[in-house]
Amino acid sequence: MCGLKERLERLAQIHNGPEGLFAAADPLQIAKRHGDEFVALLCALCAYGNAKNIVKFLEKLDFDLLNSSEKHIKKELKNLKYRFQNEEDLRQIFITLSRLKKENSLEDLFASPYKKSLDVSAGVKNCIREIYKINPYRSRGYEFFFGKIWHNSPQSALKRYNMFLRWMVRKDALDMGLWKQIHSKDLLIPLDTHTHKTALNLGLLKRRICDFKSVLELSNKLKEFDPQDPIKYDFALYRLGQNKGLKSGI
Repeated sequence: MCGLKERLERLAQIHNGPEGLFAAADPLQIAKRHGDEFVALLCALCAYGNAKNIVKFLEKLDFDLLNSSEKHIKKELKNLKYRFQNEEDLRQIFITLSRLKKENSLEDLFASPYKKSLDVSAGVKNCIREIYKINPYRSRGYEFFFGKIWHNSPQSALKRYNMFLRWMVRKDALDMGLWKQIHSKDLLIPLDTHTHKTALNLGLLKRRICDFKSVLELSNKLKEFDPQDPIKYDFALYRLGQNKGLKSGI
């Protein structure tokens, strides 16, 4: 395992910086350009599907609308669709985040329950709850975008929210580190199919289902390599799987 740790450390050094970030399309490229927690959340929640298409869509968005009136948002957001979200879904997403921005700090929404339990998923749940409270609009696309509130523990991997938290909490040449109230040691891996497959092939993970239990298993395994910053390996694992680096022995 010592060899694997050294390998992951080397990969993190290679990928956790501008060169690694811009080696291929990634929504963090757009989020870093703005340096705003609400823009970052919007970018992260759009991050499902093909990375090039995600970035292409994000490039079309006028993020200044998050600071506009709802009337202006409805007027400007026309003829725009995104995978599962239709035109009205996108209008309501912007309206929801603009309302949230006027009333709350996202960091406080996430950090308040986190501080009681040191569980970042409690912060995610609190944020989703507030989102649904602030806007009664519902549709399949809207609910897919923000996610569902769970009862006991999450079933899904919460990949997009955990990725957003990585951006906000970690501070290095890759991640923005805009937040100070959550510790990097408590972050969870933003598990997607690329990272899941890579972790299985490297022997970091045994569970073959890409769900929240796998998130906990892999996150705890990475803590053995770096207890204070286990998710620093995330982007390297993602790029490794995305580029099929395992086949080339990288």
